[in-house]
Amino acid sequence: MALSPRLELKHTQTLVMTPQLQQAIKLLQYTNLELGDFVAQEVEKNPLLELADPAAERNDPVDGPDEPVIDLPDGATAADILLKEPVGAVGDALDASFDNVFEPESPSDGAMGDAGLSLNGMTLGSGGFDDAGGDFEQNLTSAPSLKDHLESQLPDLRLGPADQMIAHFLIDMVDDAGYLRDDLSLVTEKLGCEIADVERVLALCQGMDPSGVFARDLKECLAIQLREKDRLDPAMQALLDNLDMLARRDLVSLRRVCGVDGEDLAEMIMEIQALDPKPGLAFGAEEAQPILPDVFVRRGPKGQWIVELNTETLPKVLMNTRYHAEIAGRARSREEKAFVSECFHSANWLIKALDQRAKTILKVATEIVRHQENFFLEGVRHLRPLNLRTIADAIDMHESTVSRVTTNKYLACERGIFELKYFFTSAINAAGDGEAHSAEAVKHRIKELIDAEDPENILSDDRIVEILREQGVDIARRTVAKYREALKIPSSIQRRRLKAPVL
Repeated sequence: MALSPRLELKHTQTLVMTPQLQQAIKLLQYTNLELGDFVAQEVEKNPLLELADPAAERNDPVDGPDEPVIDLPDGATAADILLKEPVGAVGDALDASFDNVFEPESPSDGAMGDAGLSLNGMTLGSGGFDDAGGDFEQNLTSAPSLKDHLESQLPDLRLGPADQMIAHFLIDMVDDAGYLRDDLSLVTEKLGCEIADVERVLALCQGMDPSGVFARDLKECLAIQLREKDRLDPAMQALLDNLDMLARRDLVSLRRVCGVDGEDLAEMIMEIQALDPKPGLAFGAEEAQPILPDVFVRRGPKGQWIVELNTETLPKVLMNTRYHAEIAGRARSREEKAFVSECFHSANWLIKALDQRAKTILKVATEIVRHQENFFLEGVRHLRPLNLRTIADAIDMHESTVSRVTTNKYLACERGIFELKYFFTSAINAAGDGEAHSAEAVKHRIKELIDAEDPENILSDDRIVEILREQGVDIARRTVAKYREALKIPSSIQRRRLKAPVL
């Protein structure tokens, strides 16, 4: 058989991830803060976009804010204003239909407006709680950092220039809890000084406020605080040398190594418990970022659930159509017309993408509330098993879309603020023919049982299995142990020592 070149035609189907499709997927994953940053960048590089004024929208909800009209100087072209700085290409041309970028919408979903929308008997909206007022972030106060607090005390030590440099270096090594985690040899290597000088300066720094800073381990931290209280006697030092016994509640051995009776040991333990094991945490490190809910859930006057978007954290962007008409009318060259068209399509796509993102989040959250209604009514013990496919099938979307929507998104209700992924829990079979139980609900029940256990009758994992099976939960002992460890609850042996009275 002779080999020779030839031409062939083949029909194949491939999924092409256009830049806009990739960006649409990212929009679903963004938190509201990340979304705000992204929109701000788009507004900065697209002259047709502008951020809406929320105050103006509240004052004029019907007509909205007037769009500014920008007059061009006589003889000026679109390039004089739009092309002063190059703006990168937004991406490929728009797909024939914007719906191709997202999951298909059913006609019954309707359009989302200020008054909200109705979805299968549930009222949805785009606002927050009526009684939600004020800005939580305005009430936050920034505390001075630990390093600033330590630096302010350096003049009181009256150190020489070389010792001051060592002290500054040690302060930089202190972590947020107030500990020195790195070896002191690092200071000698970097500054070329003797280890004796470093230890001498360290001893001075350990007298700084708060008491216990510059310690290299827990034992030294507690010793510094006890020394300042003049309570570091031989018996207390022996107790610090055997903190592992205290953790195990091995009180008999502690009494022997400390040489004290039960009453004295009880007082010494109380003194230890009154100390601060992480003194640096009393000072500000990084500014705390409050969790801002994406969705509000509350009961309506007729008992129905009302699901609303938190519009206060959503960026509101408009396209200035008057400005577009003004600029497009003055575009002359092919380059100018192409650029104006690209900005127009990019702005139009972003506005639709933001609207579609909001609708998608609202649909997913609504279905979660419908499925987990007993949780909102009765609490965590009534969580039902739930997976992504259940929600995806109910709202005609793909599992990956639901996964992206529920990532780093939070729901606020009367019971608190919960991540949307919290409501997805695995199922644990019922002991009989009853309905399966949520893993999260079972964890909560295990915690309740242990919290209420009698110190004289500590529940073993086997006993917890028996109790749960009596309550209709078919669970294995290893599963109980896994859940208990996930809740950071000690074993029955450790709890027996912890809850035992000090003799």
